[in-house]
Amino acid sequence: MSEAICTLSVAPLVQGTATGVLVVLDEPLSLWGGVDPETGLIVDTHHPQHGRSIRGSLLVMPGGRGSSSSSSVLVELVRRKLNPVSLLLFEADPILIVGALMSRVLYDIVVPVALVDPALGIGAHRGRTGRIDGPSLTVFLPGSSSHPTDHASVGE
Repeated sequence: MSEAICTLSVAPLVQGTATGVLVVLDEPLSLWGGVDPETGLIVDTHHPQHGRSIRGSLLVMPGGRGSSSSSSVLVELVRRKLNPVSLLLFEADPILIVGALMSRVLYDIVVPVALVDPALGIGAHRGRTGRIDGPSLTVFLPGSSSHPTDHASVGE
């Protein structure tokens, strides 16, 4: 019996491998002013997931919102080890891609970024462990004896 619930195809924008819990945001988020770079918590009081940590997550979101400074916030989150381990976006966001690329250059930490089709039903896997590896996102059964136990494999 396989431990994977499913494997979804994604379109890698920044290549890499990461494992973490799927945190699915209901709305776009600006990292600049929307996430506290000292805690990794969503601090935008108008965001539906206000107060949620993005640390160590496979962060799924419709896209970024607003400021070009979001790339520097992502880099700062990486420096403090409070970053999501991957970004899975419904729409490409060049600012977040720049942040992921700069994290690799400055700290040699890979934050994979990929496009995922929301029609694949990724929201149904909220809170489950997943693993992104190139063009594949594998979602695992809860409690599976052989599913990954490391909830935040950064920069493999």
